[in-house]
Amino acid sequence: MKIVIVTYGTEGDTRPFAALCRGLMDAGHEAHLLADASTLGSARALAVPSTPLTGDIRATINDRTIASAVAKGGGFQETARVLAKMVNDNSESWLRATIHAAQGAGAILAVGLAGFAGLSAAEYLGIKGIGAGIIPITPTAAFPSPFLPPRWVPRPFNRLSHTLVNSLFWRSFREKTNAARAAIGLAPRRKVWTDIPMLYGASPHLLPPPPDWPAYVRLCGQWLVPSPAWQPPPALESFLAAGEPPVYVGFGSMTGFDTARLLDALIRALNGRRALFHAGWSGIDPHSLPGNFHVLGDTPHDWLFPRTAAVIHHGGGGTTHSAARAGVPSIVTPFAGDQFFWADRLRLAGVAPAAMDGQKPSAETFARALDFAARAEVRNRARELGEKLRSENGVRDAVSFLERLVAS
Repeated sequence: MKIVIVTYGTEGDTRPFAALCRGLMDAGHEAHLLADASTLGSARALAVPSTPLTGDIRATINDRTIASAVAKGGGFQETARVLAKMVNDNSESWLRATIHAAQGAGAILAVGLAGFAGLSAAEYLGIKGIGAGIIPITPTAAFPSPFLPPRWVPRPFNRLSHTLVNSLFWRSFREKTNAARAAIGLAPRRKVWTDIPMLYGASPHLLPPPPDWPAYVRLCGQWLVPSPAWQPPPALESFLAAGEPPVYVGFGSMTGFDTARLLDALIRALNGRRALFHAGWSGIDPHSLPGNFHVLGDTPHDWLFPRTAAVIHHGGGGTTHSAARAGVPSIVTPFAGDQFFWADRLRLAGVAPAAMDGQKPSAETFARALDFAARAEVRNRARELGEKLRSENGVRDAVSFLERLVAS
């Protein structure tokens, strides 16, 4: 069978789907990935056929408007507005590119911001449209919508929160999605897609499958890019060998937050303790760091995180799973979107303290979080959780699920 996956987001959003495509190819199927051009490095490394989509995710995230949304705490409506413009500007282009790539395919996996384009392309071609993602958006009473901080939603309103958030996203994208559909001869849609198969690259050990999800929704486990034969730079190897396991600090594709204030709080909390720092898209000047910090380039998380004492991160789904899989505690500073949700999943698993406040960082709060991560019982829980995640094979599970869906 041939499967086309269309997604749009940062490198961390695209990488799991490159891994899934590689898994499909290794199982004897055809696969094709469409995503932002700057995020297709992992697809090229895995020899996955790919097509760049129009748009520039990095420029969008670095835009002053979205940076302001992050700096203000990632309110859902504000974040949705800035993302909506990017999606709406590219809806027709993404739809046409997906139709072109999916000729002869048996199904399209429609993901995230490109989801409506992908499902419309499947409808146009008369093939299966399947939802996929890292963020669980299927309505459930077990937890609130991941796009809302958990403390905002009383438990009786969990299921309703999913319906409302999904409807708000559809409302933001409906006009341009229907214009794109009209341009290729499809009738307009009046409401968001429901009752479609969904598969998630998230661990059932970190997010227990809700009992009220239908059978066509599947939590597969993390979709990992196969580890290359990676060798650390000599400077990193020397740093790791020179003392106790360091604390990792990195905030991925986050930008727009008060970097000076956050860094000052972290430096004072670490108080000379060995640390690794990855700047990501933060714009933080590594030259401002004291000598106990070792500055990293891009380094595979599956190689690095097991060599650390704790991981301080933003709570993106990929980093959250990688830290949990490594068997080390996390300290999460969420800024936007689903990051608050993943911070809470780690807290509920007992491997992270309550989320740090990125808008009001304090050395005292980070110091208490570091003390929490150093507790023997926390480290034991993290190690046990890591063993469970490492026993999963999310790609194999997803490929098997897709084979059954397409054949049914």
